[in-house]
Amino acid sequence: MKDIIANPELVAFCGLYCGACKRFLKGKCPGCHDNVKATWCGIRKCCIEHEYSSCADCADFVDPQDCRKFNNFISKIFGLIFRSDRRACIIQIKNLGLKGHADDMARNNRQSIMRK
Repeated sequence: MKDIIANPELVAFCGLYCGACKRFLKGKCPGCHDNVKATWCGIRKCCIEHEYSSCADCADFVDPQDCRKFNNFISKIFGLIFRSDRRACIIQIKNLGLKGHADDMARNNRQSIMRK
């Protein structure tokens, strides 16, 4: 298994940190940006179309929860099951930048900021 390292390129478009994901660390997933099979992901598609590094770059929505692509049924289920707070991840990216977010996530060995 790979080690968790801080790499801004491993920040998913939705704010999750692929660099700490078990599937990525086991070599079973290339990470969000390189996962050409993830055509089902509306967030990924939107960010690629607009050339965003993540949803934090979007000026259309101050709060990502207002975006239907970001805040959809699947993401609500995912967040509930995994206690994941992708909104907090996007806010952290806005505050710290991609590198700061990657540093924090790697330092804390986490894929997502946990829901309170």
